[in-house]
Amino acid sequence: MTAYLDNSATTRPGASVQALIRELAESGWYNPSALYKPSLEIQKRMDHVRETCLRAAGAEECRIVFTSGGTESDNLALLGHMKTRRTPGNVLISSVEHPAVSACAEELRRMGHSVSEIPARRDGTVDLQRLEEMMGPETAMISLMQVNNETGATEPLEAVAELRNRICPEAAIHVDGVQGFLRVPISFRRLGIQSYAFSAHKIHGLKGTGALIVAGKHPLKPLIFGGGQEGNLRSGTENTFGILALGTAVQEWRDEDCARLRQLKLRLWNALKERIPDAQVNGPAPEEGAPHILNVAFEPVRSQTMLFALEGDGVYVSAGSACASRKQKISPVLKAMGVSTARADCSVRFSLSRENTAEEIDYAAERAAFHYHMLKKYTRR
Repeated sequence: MTAYLDNSATTRPGASVQALIRELAESGWYNPSALYKPSLEIQKRMDHVRETCLRAAGAEECRIVFTSGGTESDNLALLGHMKTRRTPGNVLISSVEHPAVSACAEELRRMGHSVSEIPARRDGTVDLQRLEEMMGPETAMISLMQVNNETGATEPLEAVAELRNRICPEAAIHVDGVQGFLRVPISFRRLGIQSYAFSAHKIHGLKGTGALIVAGKHPLKPLIFGGGQEGNLRSGTENTFGILALGTAVQEWRDEDCARLRQLKLRLWNALKERIPDAQVNGPAPEEGAPHILNVAFEPVRSQTMLFALEGDGVYVSAGSACASRKQKISPVLKAMGVSTARADCSVRFSLSRENTAEEIDYAAERAAFHYHMLKKYTRR
């Protein structure tokens, strides 16, 4: 049996997406910038995807820029906005951000701005009291994840927006929604945020496609120059296959998918805890946070050892962000949360998708318990 439980890294393209790609390869490969009928039809279908995505994010009055993925969307949001400022400002970034955001800090400083890290609490969310203390007239932008990609912690976006409105109303709020889009409710309009990034391959679309939702008059400058596609904000011939596949993936998502993910996550945790009483959750309690991510510490068994053992049984999980999985360093997210080095070094992320079954969950829990009880005998203390 195979149990793929690394869906925060990527998801399998859905059956409808696969069928769509075959159709497009045969008859939908035209450049949408051309003026003949087949190209205009592709452009029309792309516009429908824009409407679909904006509606899903409660952002019908906003604009959307198609990109190559979450990283480009985050970069465009932070660097593209700060390029519009004439005077230096301070950018507040949470200490548990994905590298797509945190790695922008050096470039922002090179541009003349300052960057400050918002401390995280033990559950993986930002410390609101510390954030309030850090806000001031010089605050130009605040960037937070909707859902943490390693722990599933969901940030208190409404509380952050309220603080912004009271203390520094001119500051922009950017939300990295790569792990949250569709799986955790978002209302762009109600929150009053300025930008929101998401990625297609996390929701059964294709790699190489993402988007940035931007509030109406929110100022933004491009990072890529050329033919002026995407409203002059992202030049280059559009990835029509990926964009249309994104639309299909969004249309196929159902509210009940989230409830089912939560059930599977709780099933997994209960099965692990029953078999491994010493197992501990990193981040929010399993019944809280995002419905699809569970980070578990299996001390004293190291995460890499557990990963390789599970892989031998066809169970695929990770030790954290796929972007850093080959670097074999302690997760900076867990470190920022105050998790000990020993515990962080024994932590495994399980991330689910709507395609997972109860049988896969039970199998993964059983194999994890088997390897844990065998491997802990040979672990140095």
